[in-house]
Amino acid sequence: MTKSDNKFKFPEAVLKPVKNFLIEELGRLKKRRVQIEKDDPFADESRTSDNAAPDFEADEQFGHARSEAIGREISKKIIQIRKALSRVKIGRYGICEKCGEFIDTKRLMVYPETTICVNCTEKQKKEN
Repeated sequence: MTKSDNKFKFPEAVLKPVKNFLIEELGRLKKRRVQIEKDDPFADESRTSDNAAPDFEADEQFGHARSEAIGREISKKIIQIRKALSRVKIGRYGICEKCGEFIDTKRLMVYPETTICVNCTEKQKKEN
């Protein structure tokens, strides 16, 4: 079966809970991203006028780096969820965007925002 031949579509009864979960997860991640941004030591405007000890400055640097890294990962996850939601909307959820084959339902249960099957993921890892 090729990409263009694939006419499979998950039934609405299956997609609705997946869609609801993805929407809830998207909201949770957006709130988490806002909290991470607030927790970033560099977000505190008063820090530029203080004369902090070097060890405190190092803590701020570490906290900022941590916030930045977590924020990037959350942003990636948000993009993945939005992509999966758009695939639900167009009727392509559960179908690999690379090869057009079905994504294993066990994979979708663990990683519902995935848009790529295990085989294509493995190929992508080998290429990088």
